[in-house]
Amino acid sequence: MPSVPPTQQAFLALSGISKRYAGVRALEGVDFACERGKIHAVLGENGAGKSTLIKIIAGVVQPDAGTMRLAGNEVSFASPSAANAAGVVCIFQELSLMPDLSVADNISIASPPRRFGLIDARAQRRRAEALLAEIGCEDVNPLMRARDLPLSRRQIVEIAKALGKKPQLLILDEATSALTSADVEKVYAMLARLKSEGVAILYISHRMHEVEALADRASVFRNGRHIETFDKGMRSTADIVQLMIGRDIATQYPPKPARKAGRPMLALENLSWEGRLDRISLRIGAGQIVGLGGLDGQGQKSLLLALFGVLRGVSGRVMVEDREVRAGSPAAAKAVGIALVPEDRKTEGLMLPMSIADNLAIASLGAISTGPFVDSAKEDAAVKRAIARLQIKIGAPTDPVSTLSGGNQQKVVLAKWLMTDPRIILLNDPTRGIDVGTKQELYRLMRELADQGAAILFYSTDYDELIGCCDRVAIMYDGRIVRELEGSELTETNIIASALNIDATADGGVAHA
Repeated sequence: MPSVPPTQQAFLALSGISKRYAGVRALEGVDFACERGKIHAVLGENGAGKSTLIKIIAGVVQPDAGTMRLAGNEVSFASPSAANAAGVVCIFQELSLMPDLSVADNISIASPPRRFGLIDARAQRRRAEALLAEIGCEDVNPLMRARDLPLSRRQIVEIAKALGKKPQLLILDEATSALTSADVEKVYAMLARLKSEGVAILYISHRMHEVEALADRASVFRNGRHIETFDKGMRSTADIVQLMIGRDIATQYPPKPARKAGRPMLALENLSWEGRLDRISLRIGAGQIVGLGGLDGQGQKSLLLALFGVLRGVSGRVMVEDREVRAGSPAAAKAVGIALVPEDRKTEGLMLPMSIADNLAIASLGAISTGPFVDSAKEDAAVKRAIARLQIKIGAPTDPVSTLSGGNQQKVVLAKWLMTDPRIILLNDPTRGIDVGTKQELYRLMRELADQGAAILFYSTDYDELIGCCDRVAIMYDGRIVRELEGSELTETNIIASALNIDATADGGVAHA
């Protein structure tokens, strides 16, 4: 099917845009257009050129060739502030909030309201409240410091900050990947309102159900090139995925082996913590992938942090291979073979200014050191093995890890912990914000690790992932496990019903559990 040509009414039109970094092609001869009052999805794997495209539109980087027109006028933005002044506002996947400033300070940081030449704190707070209300998130306290908010709330503040700039072209780069399902619905409503007001919206997401629900038109990029543009409903999800990765996908999830449950590798008995975890008991055998499901914020993340020794005051028993352990710190957890891939790779999993090699080696320094000194030869060999094992796409191991795409950064976080040879692997929503091809690589790796005897506890906000990857899923509600699902019971209907703490009845109604 030929690409849909740009219309005469295009608000944004790019022609022949190219960009290279140190000889590596990021974009090559891209033509692209979007209209007012439309949501235009931009699709592609990590490294396909999407991020470079939006950075050029938003004035973060300059193209090597090509032209850009906005409302019919040729433009070239030297900075993001210049793009903002023209009505182009971007919400990047990497949050830009100042952690030690309040929510209100962050929302108005570029142009705070003033009175008598000084910042008007009261007016600034009222402005923050009004913008948060536009998204339906009045529960966010404008006086709280950004660092004290959970990741989902920080993402909401980022969206409110963008709304305050009165966008004519709003770009969202994985802006819902950290949000709860309830907040996603609020963002949907906000986008519908902006669309009705004539705002042009570019929407970058790896969540295909979001694209299907929101987008009027979609463009696929691959290897720095614009592959195809099509209107809503003209391509199936399978077609789109094939366009994105350039090949057929035979099976999204690897097959689950018929494995009998043996002696548990990890056993929890009455694990509790400060009203957030309530007498949790759970067993995971060697070779098993056990999922954590339920609505976001029901204690899943607290459970993972408790097992990794981050939380203080945890009661109950944790057994690793029938031996009780006290994981009083991450170092102690690592010592008994536990590894955690955290929720936010940017702030919790990586040291962004440091090299890829340093990030990979940091968790396994003991194994590559002789006395107090790191053995360079051992380090180089271990880093090369890790990069090859996870097929991490890099320029050189000495490059800053910040130069990698989101999917490859996530691979670095996972590879770092695999270098410690863990027996128990805790995964906190590891596929958030990465492309379908990389997701499949991670799914295969999880099953491979389980086949080698690891016990995996996998929290995901994606029900399809839980069903496709896990041997069993424990559903959490209000800090406790309310139901475990496996075999024929492991369905989306049962996951949702259990997440709401209700039972699906035979006649299609519901009954409170």
